[in-house]
Amino acid sequence: MQSLLFALGEGTFLTGSAVFFTQIVGLSAAQVGLGLTCAGIASFLAAWPMGRLVDRFGPKKMWAVSATGQAAMFSLWPVIGDFQGYVAMAVGMEVIGALGGAAHGAYTIDVLPPDERVRSRAYMYSALNVGFTLGSLMGGIALAFQSNHLLQSLPWFTAAVFLVNALAVTRLPNASHDDRTPEERKVKVPGPGPLRNPGWMLTTFFIGVFWTNQVLLNVVIPLWLVQETDAPRVLLAFLFGTNTVMCIFLPMAAARGVRDVPTALRAVRVSSVFFVISCFITLATHDTVGWTTIALVWLGHVTVTGAELYLSAASWSFEAELMDPRQRGAYQGAAGLSSTLGKVWAPAVYTFLAMNWGAAGWLTIAGVIVVATIAIHPSTRLARQFLEQHVPADVLADARVAEPDPEEGLAVGPPSLIDPEDPVLEPSPDFQR
Repeated sequence: MQSLLFALGEGTFLTGSAVFFTQIVGLSAAQVGLGLTCAGIASFLAAWPMGRLVDRFGPKKMWAVSATGQAAMFSLWPVIGDFQGYVAMAVGMEVIGALGGAAHGAYTIDVLPPDERVRSRAYMYSALNVGFTLGSLMGGIALAFQSNHLLQSLPWFTAAVFLVNALAVTRLPNASHDDRTPEERKVKVPGPGPLRNPGWMLTTFFIGVFWTNQVLLNVVIPLWLVQETDAPRVLLAFLFGTNTVMCIFLPMAAARGVRDVPTALRAVRVSSVFFVISCFITLATHDTVGWTTIALVWLGHVTVTGAELYLSAASWSFEAELMDPRQRGAYQGAAGLSSTLGKVWAPAVYTFLAMNWGAAGWLTIAGVIVVATIAIHPSTRLARQFLEQHVPADVLADARVAEPDPEEGLAVGPPSLIDPEDPVLEPSPDFQR
């Protein structure tokens, strides 16, 4: 429900934001783009310190603070009337959003049992897509009336939804890091932080490279369709509709069986296969005509959505298994830095390669993903070795998914937590379920 609320508010405003900024605020398209660039830079710089705040004060509290701050910021949009105010608002919202992103990630891993994290995140991913779909519908209705007064109400509607979202967050159970005393919060966690964990920084960098599938999905394939194929432009609506439907109904299927680093790496390989297939299918549409083009472009969009779904499942498992459980906020913030570096270059590079180099460009794009797929395997091993060297074994054991017993088919705890002299207890009905 919380995921749906967040996406409903965000989706409603985003749908009408371009018209709102140009017609209501009075900005040019160039000013809107420049402001978004400034906001992106601010989000990049704020990721690490916002993660530190999450570790200091607790993920649930910081998540609620972020949601409340975003509600307040949205309520101010109707009174902004110049470029300077727009930039200040955009920067402020991205910084507050960085706090919420780090807090949400840390809270989710902190509060859920290890064997439920990936599946629960899959359900939340579906709820997000439902919320964005409903938000797009709300924003589309407002645009259909072509009324500036109705457009001015969009930020207030979003502010109200975000305020309800903040209240929903406060009603969630506390995570373990939320129950620490003020004295415990002042104690510095011993050992190095995530910026000194080269395996984590490399792994999240490669995750950012894999997330360039969104550039393929939202930028390159649509541009290719319009400029390099004979497919009708209305096909774009069906492409994005297919992506939305798949991201609502299939995340749980893609996440099935992903439970630790080895299975997450397998999901990465599947994601990369889908990505590369999409590149080959799309480049073939340059020389096809009619319904063949339409079918292949649609299939290329379906395969790149498959890459998105399997990557999502893998990234959730990496977050759970390769973070220091005592510094999840800081690790989330560091991931924001490195993953941004892994994908920020892609819109310009991928568009240039596809539009100017043709088949060679598409093969180069596919090659980037193949190299990242090979490289992420040693980087995850390096990240895990770093944790084993600097984090107490009992802390790591409590954070990991229990290994299945090959004879009984039941999950067993870490060996260090099992007393061989204890009698074997019959599993409870809840455990069996």
